[in-house]
Amino acid sequence: MFSDSIVIIPTYNEKENVERMIRKVFSLDFPFHVLIIDDGSPDGTAEIVKELQKEFPERLYLEERKGKLGLGTAYIHGFNWALNRKYEYIFEMDCDFSHNPEDLVRLREACVGGADVAVGSRYITGVNVVNWPMGRVLMSYFASRYCRVITGVEIHDYTAGFKCYRRKVLETIELNKIKFIGYAFQIEMKFTAVKHGFKLVEVPIIFTDRTAGTSKMSPKIFREAILGVIQLKLRSWFKKYKQAELK
Repeated sequence: MFSDSIVIIPTYNEKENVERMIRKVFSLDFPFHVLIIDDGSPDGTAEIVKELQKEFPERLYLEERKGKLGLGTAYIHGFNWALNRKYEYIFEMDCDFSHNPEDLVRLREACVGGADVAVGSRYITGVNVVNWPMGRVLMSYFASRYCRVITGVEIHDYTAGFKCYRRKVLETIELNKIKFIGYAFQIEMKFTAVKHGFKLVEVPIIFTDRTAGTSKMSPKIFREAILGVIQLKLRSWFKKYKQAELK
């Protein structure tokens, strides 16, 4: 089945969620394709996907990697895979249902309507987070405010991992030069897209914390994001960004 849209979902030990997520995406009115990037999950996540490929042979794809190589490298791997196959709209999304698959349609509509990058934003209309401890809500919210102050770029949800890119954005960004692999990867990709002159639009979503599986968030990942913003801003002073040809 032809589709111009591919949803990239990195996984590590997501056996509780991966089948439900795939079936939910495929139940949507728009015919999205799905690419699972599995980092050697010992719980059998990849085996579940392989069984589902028999049911969805032209819509479901799997790339297996050996070991936990980082969120950023998983997405870069997926971006290159998608660019080689001529998809126009390339999405990134978590497997744990913290991102509502039904919002994929809204993100795509934002890009069809003129955005180059559409971000599923928790903070564009206040704080739209469910089931997170207050400490984590405040940490995430103020991290984004911190990013706005340091970078000078007005994005309300810098660490959001629910996005749609037009292919021209990923073709323009030098993916092999993206430095960060944790949550700072999300910050770097947004900042770099804007510096290239692309139009970024935030689409309000409700973020719901996972109910199955284990969170991959850690203090180390958070520190990388905080310190990475300063490095990102400093590097931007000495870097020339090819300006996008906007249509």
